[in-house]
Amino acid sequence: MEGPIIKSPTEGIERSTVRKIYWRLIPLLFLMMFINYLDRINLGFAGLQMNHDLGFTSAVFGFGGSVFFLGYMILQIPSNLMLFRFGARLWLGAILVVWGAVAALMAFVSNEWSFDLLRFALGLAEAGLLPGLALYVTFWFPSRYRARAVAGYIIAGSFAAILGGPISGALLTYTDGITGLRGWQWMFIGEGVPAVLLGLFTLYYLPNAPTQAKFLTPEERGWIEAELGVERAQIERAGQYSVFDSIRDVRVWVLAILFGCALVGIYGLFIWLPLIIQSLGTLSYLEIGLLSAVPPLLGVVGTILVSVNSDRTGDRKFHLAAVYVIGAVGMLGSALAKDPVLAYLSLCLAGLGMNAGNSLFWSLNASFMTGVAGAVSIAVVNMIAQFGGLIGPWLIGAVKTSTGSFSIALMVVAAFLLLAAGIAAAMRVTPKDATSNGIASKGIA
Repeated sequence: MEGPIIKSPTEGIERSTVRKIYWRLIPLLFLMMFINYLDRINLGFAGLQMNHDLGFTSAVFGFGGSVFFLGYMILQIPSNLMLFRFGARLWLGAILVVWGAVAALMAFVSNEWSFDLLRFALGLAEAGLLPGLALYVTFWFPSRYRARAVAGYIIAGSFAAILGGPISGALLTYTDGITGLRGWQWMFIGEGVPAVLLGLFTLYYLPNAPTQAKFLTPEERGWIEAELGVERAQIERAGQYSVFDSIRDVRVWVLAILFGCALVGIYGLFIWLPLIIQSLGTLSYLEIGLLSAVPPLLGVVGTILVSVNSDRTGDRKFHLAAVYVIGAVGMLGSALAKDPVLAYLSLCLAGLGMNAGNSLFWSLNASFMTGVAGAVSIAVVNMIAQFGGLIGPWLIGAVKTSTGSFSIALMVVAAFLLLAAGIAAAMRVTPKDATSNGIASKGIA
């Protein structure tokens, strides 16, 4: 007869520590991501009025959507180095304040030149948030909890699209004309100021590392520091990584190209979704806002299910490949469907697939290296991947201007997603055994 099952003394500490860390940090990171994506994608709703008011063509609007990512690419590496140097509380708080101010200034765009300049500046201001949060999570969560931790805040991007649609539609409808400003101008102001306020709160609330976590007991702090220390040692067992290693590691470049292909679809759909839906029929701003909420809502469901199953199985890359195939099928379906309802349902499928892979990407990105090299590798991947943001919005706008239809653009986007799926399935996510190759210990594939 078997005796009672005796649990390890550390099991209770592990459970309580991870739970405390999660509920202390992830809600704030979620708010950061929510406002970040709201200030990125509200451009699509602004375009419903702004393009007419300022005389912008689809090509002009698409270029302005893309030039954001040029600024966004420039400061990826410097920003993560600053976070590593000065701490997350100071650096993330400063990022929020600056980008909130720039986002609000978008209300005063008056021509193509000012539009492009402020979009570029907004990209510079927001550059450090996503790679910064990915780095910050590695300071707190062991790898076996990391996909769920990342999913806990990364789904905020989808929630921003879900709630941002109705919010932006309401602002366009009900604030139009107040104090002489158009609805799109009030939308930029109303969705930019919260970033400034959250930045000030972050400066007060956010701890930099477990050593500063007064909300943990000494035993809990000891457990998390020991766990993370073991993981750092395992990663570094193949050799000490330098900043140069993080740049020349083939895994970094492959992951960057993979995610860049996916971002062609993700950002293209985020920015153009309201206008694509508008092209399907005669709809009010409120109706467009509500319909725009469904694809990212499905993305939230997909993110939760995929991240939990990925943590359970330990697989990242085949889960990534599967969700990008789903996204490609949705894009192709929307491009080829003659019925507006089928076209819209296909867009919903595309939203589910494309958005469900984000937590897996960031978990992979944060698992390659540690220390300063880890901070740089995360930023390098995200910086290179932004070619997808440069291509996606511009491509859709340019094709729409030349053909008068979104169909061909959506087909091209589907091709990028299929390429991302192929790379995900084929890529190697761990370094070669240091004993099998003299240069493998430096992270070269």
